[in-house]
Amino acid sequence: MIIDDNTTNSTITKLNDPKTINGWAMFDWANSAYALVITVAIFPAYYSSLYDGPVDFLGGSFELGTLFSYAISAAYLILAGMSPLLSGIADASGRKLTFLRGFTIIGSLACISMWWFKGIDNLGLGTLLFMVATIGFSGALVFYNAFLPEIATEDRYDTVSAKGFSLGYIGSVILLVGCLVMILNPGLVGLYAGDDPILIAEAARTATRISFVLVGVWWFSFGMFAFSRLPKDRTVSMHKGWLREGYLELLKTWKEARSQPALIRFLTAFFFYSAGVQTVLFLASTFAESELAFDTTELIKVVLLLQLVAIGGAWAFAKTSKKFGNINALLIMLVIWMSVCLLSYFVTEKTGFYAIAGLVGLVMGGIQSLSRSTYSKLIPDGTEDNASYFSFYDLLEKLAIVVGTFSFGFINQVTGGMRNSMLSLVFFFVVGGILLLTMKEKVRNVDGVIDPVV
Repeated sequence: MIIDDNTTNSTITKLNDPKTINGWAMFDWANSAYALVITVAIFPAYYSSLYDGPVDFLGGSFELGTLFSYAISAAYLILAGMSPLLSGIADASGRKLTFLRGFTIIGSLACISMWWFKGIDNLGLGTLLFMVATIGFSGALVFYNAFLPEIATEDRYDTVSAKGFSLGYIGSVILLVGCLVMILNPGLVGLYAGDDPILIAEAARTATRISFVLVGVWWFSFGMFAFSRLPKDRTVSMHKGWLREGYLELLKTWKEARSQPALIRFLTAFFFYSAGVQTVLFLASTFAESELAFDTTELIKVVLLLQLVAIGGAWAFAKTSKKFGNINALLIMLVIWMSVCLLSYFVTEKTGFYAIAGLVGLVMGGIQSLSRSTYSKLIPDGTEDNASYFSFYDLLEKLAIVVGTFSFGFINQVTGGMRNSMLSLVFFFVVGGILLLTMKEKVRNVDGVIDPVV
């Protein structure tokens, strides 16, 4: 049950409570460290540096970069198959917080265990731990997102969502900078500090593995703090029919969703433009390295630029939605995303790519934050099945990652150039924009005023 600001019954959720909202936002602070430090900045370079050339793995021969991308795809495909049903079970059993906590514990412990991923000799262990940690990270998001409609009133969705993303960017940058200082200066943590290049490299690799542990501890510790402030699970007795009830809950939610054209159209638009967004975010560094010869230090600068600009971007587009409405704010961002793809096709200088990275940072946080809050507004008022509703949102985002990254790789393979792949992503943004333009339904802005959508 949900109540407004003036209700004091401690047994039910109080909306717009600063303590609860701050706790919810702190989970973004907790888990975004994994998204940045492990997925983007440090682990891919560590993984690819293990061996120069193809390796034998599970009966096949792979370049490590290719194997890494396959590990991501496999993790997201597993999640796409399991998370909708788990969301239905969470709604049926009233245990969203339990599932959120469970995925967080699994992911953070797998991240900590990556300390034992010492080299090519235990490549299988390292790959498996990365996949499990990714499943823990992404699997938790559907339950985390589902809390938004339960802790805030509709007029605050945009700003509360932006607060979560902003704290996530800030926290992840702080930890990333700390890890980089340690990796570049391993003597600061008691590792080798001499002049032997071989021993320096070994010390840096050890410092990198310490970073994996720090990310896991950060994720677990701040996650537990966030959980202490989130609404508690409903008291529902355990019984053997949970799996069936979870399936029925999901089926019921899908039938409800099908009767809401605005929600279905938005989800379809979200799928298309997310394919473009997520592909750019996953492969921007690879593009810079391949097409513009960026080295590791320069790539780290790009990542930091993205994160720092994204902090302001999430808030800026929350304000944009207040003035122009959610749908129009999303359309503005899609135009910028299309510009990013077009400029990437023509860019030849590193300075130009830094400018493009700044544009990506501006809309990266904004489009993720505003997409989440817009979808929250389209969920029927008073529903208690938020996890099931967000499971569809989460599922489409995961499938969009698979479709977008596969398309990028396929076009690169066929045409022999990542510039063509980047240009092709314009298609996803155009289709997503057209679908948003056809939305005749209206969405409330941050003040609760009805938007003039089109």
